[in-house]
Amino acid sequence: MRLAVLDIGSNSAQLQVVDVSAGAPPLPAHAVKEPTLLAEELLPDGTLSEAGIERVAAAVTRAVDAAVRLGVDHLYPFVTAAVRDAVNRDEVIDRIQASSGIRPQFLSGEEEARLTYFAARRWYGWSAGRLLLADIGGGSMELVLGRDVEPELAVSLPLGAGRLTREHLTADPPTRKQLKTLRRHVRDTLSEVLDRLRWEGPPRRVVATSKTFKQLARLTGAAPQRKGPFVTRELAVADLRAQIPRLAGIPAVERAALRGISRSRARQVVAGAVAAEVALSALDVARVEVCPWALREGILLRHLERVADTPALPLQPLTRHPDATVRHLRPAEEPAPT
Repeated sequence: MRLAVLDIGSNSAQLQVVDVSAGAPPLPAHAVKEPTLLAEELLPDGTLSEAGIERVAAAVTRAVDAAVRLGVDHLYPFVTAAVRDAVNRDEVIDRIQASSGIRPQFLSGEEEARLTYFAARRWYGWSAGRLLLADIGGGSMELVLGRDVEPELAVSLPLGAGRLTREHLTADPPTRKQLKTLRRHVRDTLSEVLDRLRWEGPPRRVVATSKTFKQLARLTGAAPQRKGPFVTRELAVADLRAQIPRLAGIPAVERAALRGISRSRARQVVAGAVAAEVALSALDVARVEVCPWALREGILLRHLERVADTPALPLQPLTRHPDATVRHLRPAEEPAPT
């Protein structure tokens, strides 16, 4: 069986294709990435611009075409905060469906947090004990704590790197006043959940997911992605703190030339670094391990878990023609957590 997840985010529409076999981990067989750059297209009234809608619809269409070529049996398309929180999200979803032939669903921030935790828990196994997980996307930051299959606490905060850049770091490079204001905003927003996290007790292991943390870890010396997922990658908060003045002191075009920083994320990496450093420092965390599995893997793993518990059903071939049957993520179906 060949499954795929299509993650439609603020920076790109990412298709991850997995060949499923009994007892094997869902490691990607193919990956396709199409730029969306939606953070640049959010208007002051909270709507996505016409250019942004056209761009994301075209990106999804190319990703679905790739899924068809790759012989995907089941496709699970979903949008994250960039589209989910847009005032005109229904129009955006309608346009995506008209262009690509599939209608993506959206998960709540808490659902994203729980599925990401589910993937990290599977990656590290039960011996990891209580996990504290942090994830910084384009629109939100997720913090999750737990030791069992379902976490004890899962929260999503409006502290994504793209959102913070748009709202607080309007200059390129940002001014010292903007950076100070950003730090205060992150601290104030985190204060809503810090006491609860501390009350739950210290975690045995602290892990981070998302492209933001992967790029920051690479910037501070972690192994490149080409070394594979089984190489341990860590991010020390002291090293991250030392890099922030360097990142904030140069424009985005120069940041893109730094180790690990992609061109599409060069503008928002400063906000991501500040949010990560403030959050980890507030939680008294000195070092995090970067987990290679995150939301997309969580969706695939949840699907596989449910398939194992139910009788097999005939698969519908993936097609992007509007008059054909297309399997997609539904709130009442997989992989919504129980």
